[in-house]
Amino acid sequence: MRRYLALIAFTLLPALAHAGGGPLGIDTRLHYDNAGIWKRSYQKDVAWGVALGTLGAASWTGSQSRFGRTLWESVDAMAFSGLASQGLKWTFGRQRPSAGPDPNNWFSGGQSFPSGEVTEMTSFVTPIIAEYHSDHPAVWALALLPAYDAEARMKTWGHWQTDVLAGAALGVGFGIWAHERQQPLIVSWLPGGFMVGYSKKF
Repeated sequence: MRRYLALIAFTLLPALAHAGGGPLGIDTRLHYDNAGIWKRSYQKDVAWGVALGTLGAASWTGSQSRFGRTLWESVDAMAFSGLASQGLKWTFGRQRPSAGPDPNNWFSGGQSFPSGEVTEMTSFVTPIIAEYHSDHPAVWALALLPAYDAEARMKTWGHWQTDVLAGAALGVGFGIWAHERQQPLIVSWLPGGFMVGYSKKF
């Protein structure tokens, strides 16, 4: 797990290298940029594409193949880390950078900490990297997804630096948890067709 946390921290490092406030002294508003690849609508498209694409591919493939099982691990990780992320948002109530330049505005009804989208992206890629990194080292490139999302969320003033770091750590944690289970949890709750995969019915 330390290896995955180190990788995420390394890919996020350029975006985090700003002096400021917050719990680690690194939180500051970046120059606002909602254009090009950072456009908010593109961020949403990527997030929805990853979530729906993973669920669809997992349902089609089933959990009996190596790839299908890994996809269902990503589904588990995204679902449970998403719940944890939302619970933390409600607990800490941190205001987003869009609400003002103060990163120390906690317990005031905001939903900035942690970043739910970075949590989602990291929880999606972690089981895949954990499963295939020895056979296919190029799979490490998937870490660029949470790195992109972290930078984009900060540029559009959706999150502070520690928000995206916490989201990445949460995603890695749930990704490792899902990968180390004997059987994906959610697929075990669903009808048997999901386990076999609907590709085998056509």
